[in-house]
Formats: sequence, C-alpha cells, structure tokens
Amino acid sequence: HCSADCEIVVNEANFVRKCIGAESCQDDLWGKLVCTNFKVSFISHNSLPRQRFQCTHRLLGEHDIPLACVEQVVTVNDVKGKQKILGSNQKLKFNPTELILYCKDFRIIRFRFDEAGPESAKKVCLAIAHYSHPADPQLLFGFEYVGKRYHGSAGEQVNGVDPGGGMQTPLFDCSSDWDREIKRTGASEWRVCTINQGYFISPSLPEFFVVPVSLADQDLKQYACFFYSHKWCWNHSSGSALVRMSNISDPQQQRKVEQRISSAITKSHPLRSDVFKSDLDKTLPNIQDIQAALLKLRQICVIDPFEESEEKWLSSLEMINDLLYSVWVCTENEDRDLSCVISCLVQLMCDPHCRSLHGFQGLIQKEWVMAGHRFLDRCNHLKKNDKEESPVFLLFLDCAWQLWNQYPAAFEFTDVYLTVLGDSMWVPIFSTFLFNCPRQRAENSRDFASSKSIHLGQDQALRFPPVWDWSQQFSLKDQTLFNNPLYVGKIATCVQNGTVKTFTHRRSKKNYSSTLRGLPSALRNGSIGPNDTLARRNSLVLRLRSDLSQVREQQETPSERFIRDFFSRPVDLQGLLLPQLLPSHLSVWKLYFLRWVPEAQIPQGGPITTFHKLSVLTDEIEMLQNQLKQYKGAGGTPNNLHVEPSKMYFKSTSTPHQPPAPPEYLSSSFPFSPVGNLCRPGILGTPLSKFLNGAKIWLSTETLANETF
Repeated sequence: HCSADCEIVVNEANFVRKCIGAESCQDDLWGKLVCTNFKVSFISHNSLPRQRFQCTHRLLGEHDIPLACVEQVVTVNDVKGKQKILGSNQKLKFNPTELILYCKDFRIIRFRFDEAGPESAKKVCLAIAHYSHPADPQLLFGFEYVGKRYHGSAGEQVNGVDPGGGMQTPLFDCSSDWDREIKRTGASEWRVCTINQGYFISPSLPEFFVVPVSLADQDLKQYACFFYSHKWCWNHSSGSALVRMSNISDPQQQRKVEQRISSAITKSHPLRSDVFKSDLDKTLPNIQDIQAALLKLRQICVIDPFEESEEKWLSSLEMINDLLYSVWVCTENEDRDLSCVISCLVQLMCDPHCRSLHGFQGLIQKEWVMAGHRFLDRCNHLKKNDKEESPVFLLFLDCAWQLWNQYPAAFEFTDVYLTVLGDSMWVPIFSTFLFNCPRQRAENSRDFASSKSIHLGQDQALRFPPVWDWSQQFSLKDQTLFNNPLYVGKIATCVQNGTVKTFTHRRSKKNYSSTLRGLPSALRNGSIGPNDTLARRNSLVLRLRSDLSQVREQQETPSERFIRDFFSRPVDLQGLLLPQLLPSHLSVWKLYFLRWVPEAQIPQGGPITTFHKLSVLTDEIEMLQNQLKQYKGAGGTPNNLHVEPSKMYFKSTSTPHQPPAPPEYLSSSFPFSPVGNLCRPGILGTPLSKFLNGAKIWLSTETLANETF
C-alpha cells in the first residue's frame, strides 16, 4: 500500500498458513509472509468473505501489521517443545514451526510453517524481530516515508504534505495559533512568549508558549533553569486559568519560583483569586501503575481463556480503574504525562469547542504534542525503554470515551474516531506520535536530511505529516465514519407552531446494561442509602468506598451540593459536562479492547445497529433541509438542485418512509473486520458473550432474587 520507493521487502517465506482457529482449521489462509521495513504483511492465495462495510486503510492491508504495533515476537517448535521470545540481533537455534505475534492493539496473530522451508521460516522470523526493534529514531519508517516523498521544487507537495494544507486543526507550532487560542478563550491577561525560539531556554517546551502579561521576558530568562516547565493551557470564561507546572527539586528555589508564578497567575484573574494547586505525583498513579493496568486488561481480554463462571472475569475487570480529576493548577515531577491527561479532561468537560472534531485535535496537539509528551518512550517505538513504556495517551482516550459514552450528543465525533486515533499511534509516519518533544523532531529530521543529502529549504526540518491529515489513511467516504449523527451543535433550532425555538437536549434516563435490574433512587444522586444494597461480591458493579457510602451522614460540602444539583437538572450539551463516576456508569470500551475477540462479536447487533439507523435518519433530514433551502432560493422551482455530499457513512434511500433494515453483514466490530485477523476459536455460550449480548440467563435465579441491579 505504501509507495514502492520507500518501502523495502526485507525477507519473505512462501507456503505459510495464517491460523484463523486455535487448531488446524479449514478456514485457515495460505500465502506468503513478508517482512518489510514498515510492516509484517501476509499475501493470501485464497480469501475469506469480506465485510462489505469496512474501513479500508490506505497504508495497511487487511492482513498487515505495522512493525511498531508488534509487542512481542514468539517462535515455537512444537516437535522439540521449544519456545523463544525474539529480540533484535538474536540467534534462533531451532527451526520454527509456528510464529506468534502479540500486538499492541490486542491482536494475537499466528502463522504456521508446516509446508514452508525451514531456513526461509527462520529468516523471516528473525527479520520481523530485528526490524520491529529499531535502535535509533531515524530507523523508524516515518523518516524513509517522509524523505523519499520529499519534493525540492516549488511543487504542490512538500514531503508528501500539501503546504496549503486544507488543515483546520491548529498545530500550535507558530505564534499565530497561540494568539488565536488566547483570543478564543478570552485570556486577555496572557501573551505569547517567543524567548524559546531555537529551544535555547527549554528542550522540552515548544518554541512558542503563553505566559502572564505581568511576566516580562527578562523575568523568564532569570528563572530559565526553573521556569521552563510552566505551561498555560486554557482560560475559563470566568477568568480562571488552567496551568501546568513541574516540581522543582531545590526546595528554596521552588518556593521562590512558585511565589513569582502564583503572583503572576493571580494578577491575570479579574478578581485576583488565589491559585489552587494540585500535586499529581501525590494523587495519581505513576506510569508503571498505568502500564501494569494495561497488561492486566490485555490478559483478561485476549490471553486468558474465559471461565465458565463469570465471577473471575468480572472480578478481574474490577481491578482496572480510570481516574478523572478536575484541577486548575496541576503539577507533577516532569509535567509531561498525567498532567496532559488532567488538563485535557478539564477542557473536555468545560469547553464545548474541545468536543468538536477540530477542537479535540487541536487540544491533543496543544496539550500533548507541543507540550512534550514523550510518545517515543511511552509507546516504546524503539523497544528498548520497557521501564519508560506506559499507555498514558490511551488512558486519556479511554477517559474521553467514558465521557463520550455518557454524553454522546455533546461530541461531534464518534467512538470509531477515538478507536482509529488510538490505532494511529502504531503507524509511525506521523509527527504526532513519533517524538518526545518538538526539539527532538527538529534535531532528528535535520540529521536525517543531512545524511540523505535532502535540501530542507526554509523550514529547516522535514515536514512529517500530522495524523490530522486523515486523507493519508482513509478515503473521504471512510472519514464520514467520524461524524456523529447524534451531535447537537451550538446552533440547533426547530420550528414548533410557527415559532423558531432553540433545541434543548434534556437528560434522558441512563440506559443501563440489560444485566442490571434497576437503579436505587439514592444512587441517582451519587450515593447509597442505608436500605440500598449493591450487587454480590464478584459482580461487575463495585461496592463504593466506605467514605462515599456514608456521605449522607456527613454535612454536605459546597462541591457535593454543586454535583448533586448538577445531576438533578437537565444537561446543557454546550456547557459543563461532569462524568458520572459510579462503577455502574463505567463500561468497557469494547470497540477498542474487544474487537478482535471472536466471543465478543455480535452479528447484526451492538452499537452499529443504532449507528446505522441514526445515520440514515440524519442523512434524510439533511437532504430534505438542503432541498428546502435550494427550493426557496430558486423561487419555488426545484430544478437543478445541487445535492451536497452526505456527512454520513450510511445514507437514506429514495423512499424515506421505508428506511432500510440494518445490513446483515454488520457486526459489533464495525468498521473493523475480524475476518482473517483472528486466531481463536469461536466459543459460544461463554459468560463474556452473554454479557456483551445483554443476556440475563447467565445470572442464576437464586442470584437474581438477591440482586439490587
């Protein structure tokens, strides 16, 4: 799929069998296993039924795995009973009969070499292990991809990227983007600072950042060795500012600098309010804890067999928690990990602009990419920093999905978009997820260009495509999957009895899982009453902590009163959105974590059925509205009507009164087809499949009689 001049075949083996089932199966595929400098590719001689409505990746085929997505390479010789995990530049003393690839997107892919030559099988396994463990950032495929597509003349493209861009997402790599953000948020007491141009002050900060107007450049230079991590994130309409800072190791300097910073922030507030500070190192888990949680999740989702009893699976799931906090000034040791999560979630909950597609992308660009989140280390693209690896960005996407799941009409984008965004981390050609900071991108691109004799021009750096240029990965039709048919924008009006009224979305009753049997009235206000009981010990629903269970016996604080009042009134989709944090409100992000698990697939069902019907209805409404506008503009003559392209993936038919039924070939894994990518048997009747299908039968009659939910 990639350009032939930048992707090189390293090794290959013929007569390879890709396993679809756990044992030898007639559905297995035969073909050629190929390792390139970009991906592991399986070229099949035969084919399986293809899901008609399926997202087609422009860089990756159905059986392709980016090398950066390979978590572990395991070779097996079942005759000798040997198994080995392969790394870079390792030797393999036995001829492999099987290759197992454990992927970072939760896939497990198996290949058999029963009919392949033993030497070619060994060589292709060693090649995959070696090229999935690059020793240097410049060995990542993104550099070859950008370098080979570079056009030195004044043509339409620069490094494969249209310089005109058509990009609506601000990259925050220039002062004008920051200026616009300051004006958008009304931060009149803040200004763009340019003293870090050339990265002379801080290697981790961008060249442009925002500081209070009361701080002169001379002040910043004076505190350069301590002040480098001070980052303005966002301003609320009330004048409050969200700021990120790192902790300073020297206690005396810390007090001195904090006083100076706090004073400047206070002056920026209309009421000169005091600064509220939260130390994230003391309140949140560290990166090792987050990595351990991901490993547990992978273990219970794709590796362990599902038990006949649901208790072990559900109780294991209870061990994994997402944390949501709201603070105004957040600090941590390096200010580049969990502060990214917290600052983004605050803005996502408070600012409706961040819930639009381009606003959300700009938020990530501002708070993660330009703020210096260490994507290279946290994604472990080089496979040499295991202690530094941690899915911090995936944690944020999961938190964003939880909020999206509770308020879907408040977001312009879909859960498909969030899933695709998570997958894009493993396609290492985008500057977004490739580097630890902007300075590293600039330095590595200059070094690479020099070694390849590439003329850089005015930019003095290779122009890597940002992930936000979605045309690099998907067609325009597939990109319509990102558009949420439920979204209620700022201007949503309706006509009722001849009067134009603003559309108000009232909070609907929470649609709980069908395995839950009702909701105690006390829980609707966020607490448990004395007569309410939770589910049994090993149910999916966790017992709340003792301090929360006694909240009614204590005096209500102002924050508790605010939360109670918030959840008792209709939701404002263009206002503040608070997440509901009871365990019964949280759910598994099935489209991301369970899409490759055969037991989790729901043919002709799942959220895709609802998505299909909503898309058809939305498309019909938009089509009729456009026709009505053009009819009025044509003076009542509906001739030569121009039909705008639909924003929906599924479109209405010519007979709107008889909408089409959901296509039979859709499943809950849409738009990701598991066909040809699974290597586990379909186990019907497991607790997981029943749980996902919403069945109650797996709860015993005796248990149901004692269940609150």
